Amino acid sequence: MLNKALFIMMMSLTSLFASNTVYASPVETFEFQDQVTKVRFQALSKELRCPKCQNQNLADSNSPIAADLRHELYDLLQQGKADSEVVDFMVARYGEFVLYRPRVSSVTYILWFGPALLILIGLIVVIIILRKKPATKENLALDSDQQEKLQQLLQPNHNVKNPNITKEEKE
Repeated sequence: MLNKALFIMMMSLTSLFASNTVYASPVETFEFQDQVTKVRFQALSKELRCPKCQNQNLADSNSPIAADLRHELYDLLQQGKADSEVVDFMVARYGEFVLYRPRVSSVTYILWFGPALLILIGLIVVIIILRKKPATKENLALDSDQQEKLQQLLQPNHNVKNPNITKEEKE
């Protein structure tokens, strides 16, 4: 009985200490000069992608680099930088990957115009297939030479020599 109570107490203490080691990410609080800057910060942090994460923006990512970029974004906005300047800074530092909507450039033409080009090619193929002449009786009719060859092939005892046929099969 005493062993059972001791065991339960030890398990309770172990689970208490184990649950205490769960880490929580700190909540960032930024103080803005005005409401417009706060809205710009929120919009830019949702528009810029975390360089480490697969498909998360800066606002949703908990990675350390995303936290650094949020602080950098905050500092740039506090310095009075325009949104385009902030985006240019991030692109210069991390490349086009940080943009959810990449800019139209010679590198990104395939991203912007590739789907439209594929749809256009598909439409052209469909139009060509639909405009093809359907098979009619006139197109399918045999000319006189073809009729003659067909009649020869259909005759039961045609005189075409087949080298694979033996004498026994001929008789």
